[in-house]
Amino acid sequence: MPGGLIAGAALAALFASPISTYDASIIVNPPPDKIVIEIATVNGSGCPAGTAAVAVAPDNTAFTVTYSDYLAQVGVGSKPTDFRKNCQLNLIVHVPQGFTYAIASADYRGYAKLEPGASGTEKASYYFQGSSVTTPISHTFRGNYADNWQATDRVDVAALVWAPCGEKRNFNINTELRVNAGTSDPSKTTSFMTMDSTDGDLNTIYHLAWKECPRN
Repeated sequence: MPGGLIAGAALAALFASPISTYDASIIVNPPPDKIVIEIATVNGSGCPAGTAAVAVAPDNTAFTVTYSDYLAQVGVGSKPTDFRKNCQLNLIVHVPQGFTYAIASADYRGYAKLEPGASGTEKASYYFQGSSVTTPISHTFRGNYADNWQATDRVDVAALVWAPCGEKRNFNINTELRVNAGTSDPSKTTSFMTMDSTDGDLNTIYHLAWKECPRN
């Protein structure tokens, strides 16, 4: 739950091909010590207080963010501001001494019901406190659509942004859902897009890469 501590073992990178091919300093096996992830703050219309939680995966390869009230919509029954919802998670990640980490990929899941002519977009960016915000990565789905959706952000090894070694920097995850009525008729229909946990497995999974810090 927000504000709580979630303990788990260190996270490993997940890549389809051996990452050592690209950067020999990146390790495949996670460091042996446990990590602790704490939610420092949660802000945004897509994640009201008490509706976002973080947990470390049992196989220690990722952490999962679960939402219970992340919904953007346009049309009948919608407020003017409902077309866009966002959430910023500020995480404190306590890592084993001598190691650093970076986001390698992220899997987003949810459900969308988009009328013909409407569209829905999921967008995300990641950055460490005091560092530049990464270029947002977005995925768009177009109506007619009524099904679960999934999108994956993959970061090239050369573009990985690492947490500064020996420094404590909070990690920020910014996400956004946006629904556009397009050519559909919002006076007669409703289009919406969610990122939530309605059926227990609609959530967001972040995979991390690890490497050892230089020794003094």
